[in-house]
Amino acid sequence: MTEPQIAVGILSGKEIQFFFPDEFISSDGMAISGMQQAVYRKGKICWQEKEYDELSFTPQRNTSSFFELQDVTIGIDFHWERKEVQRFKGELKIIIEDDKLTAINVISIEEYLTSVISSEMSATASLELLKAHAVISRSWLLDKLRIENEKLRNTMPSSSAANSQFSILNSQFIKWYDHEAHKNFDVCADDHCQRYQGITRASAPQAIEAVSATRGEVLMYEGKICDTRFSKCCGGAFEEFQNCWENVKHPYLIGQRDSQTEHRLPDLSIEAEADKWIRTSPVAFCNTQDKKILSQVLNNYDQETADFYRWKVSYSQQELSELIHKRSGIDFGIIIDLIPVERGTSGRLVRLKIVGTLRTLILGKELEIRRTLSTSHLYSSAFVVDKEYKEDEEEIPSRFTLTGAGWGHGVGLCQIGAAVMGEQGYKYEEILSHYYPGSILEKQYK
Repeated sequence: MTEPQIAVGILSGKEIQFFFPDEFISSDGMAISGMQQAVYRKGKICWQEKEYDELSFTPQRNTSSFFELQDVTIGIDFHWERKEVQRFKGELKIIIEDDKLTAINVISIEEYLTSVISSEMSATASLELLKAHAVISRSWLLDKLRIENEKLRNTMPSSSAANSQFSILNSQFIKWYDHEAHKNFDVCADDHCQRYQGITRASAPQAIEAVSATRGEVLMYEGKICDTRFSKCCGGAFEEFQNCWENVKHPYLIGQRDSQTEHRLPDLSIEAEADKWIRTSPVAFCNTQDKKILSQVLNNYDQETADFYRWKVSYSQQELSELIHKRSGIDFGIIIDLIPVERGTSGRLVRLKIVGTLRTLILGKELEIRRTLSTSHLYSSAFVVDKEYKEDEEEIPSRFTLTGAGWGHGVGLCQIGAAVMGEQGYKYEEILSHYYPGSILEKQYK
């Protein structure tokens, strides 16, 4: 295998503004520099008073030229969402997609990974952590490209790809979200796939070294590239793949404790055990308040959230009922109860029963629960519920408090836990072996 080129979807809109500090060559051979604007109009890309079905701009050969995109949204639907100007190396392609324009960056996978490492976490993290993250980011991407190539070989139409599956049966709404929603590019640039912000944030020599030192390396299990999921903070215990996405069990994504000293993990699918686990603070790699370590792992906007390992959210009755109505589109009336139905290996809720005066419904999987119970995304679905009542209303709770564990789905590598391992002197091979037990490293290309 030679090093692949990948297409990364950056932003969409009726208008796209972009800037070339140096000359780029357009798809019709024009040498272009300076501020530019493309506009969607009647099914065409309008640029410099001409119409196009597709438009691309390539840097001059053997240069370090970059282009800028204006108003790129980062953290879509999350609490840190904002717009910024971003810089990218490689080719800029503009296509028409769903009556809008989409800007795509075409770049080599190794250059992409250098940015991902710097975008997902601080490039000042330990070298071993950065190496581990380079391997899992590369593995996840190559596995995704493999799946897409298999679909093309099997002549499956691209429109069949979807980022969610759901079923409504016996008053249950079970839905999960995955990474296969993109028809016209390989990955997007936001947390839906992997954070990619081009060269907007300078790549430290350590990040470049991590990608170079692991060039072409991926994690394998029984001859196949691993599906190397990762999240911010597992909360002390790993979740299993099938509890968050499709009902497929991966032997290297199993429930275990995030520790090398404490190996016993209670059965957190049992409500009493989950309650005790979440309300306490068990020993784990990711159980840290070390600001030095957290600053190495987290960008500035991630550090706006102080509570990773254990957290609390409280809603009044009115706030919760209005929130659930708005987020789910279902009017439950007054919320009477939130009842755990099924938990996974990390204590994360797979199914939650929402009981209202007008409707009762079982909701799942974990991300759908998180989306329904927050204006953006609840930190995780590993939570327990406490209810408060007013003296004269013993049947209707006046307030709900959620006490929770971790940030994200908890499957695969825990970024905060891996950062602690790196600081404690573990090698990247040991970090990967801890979070993906049974997997092996293999070089796919030189």
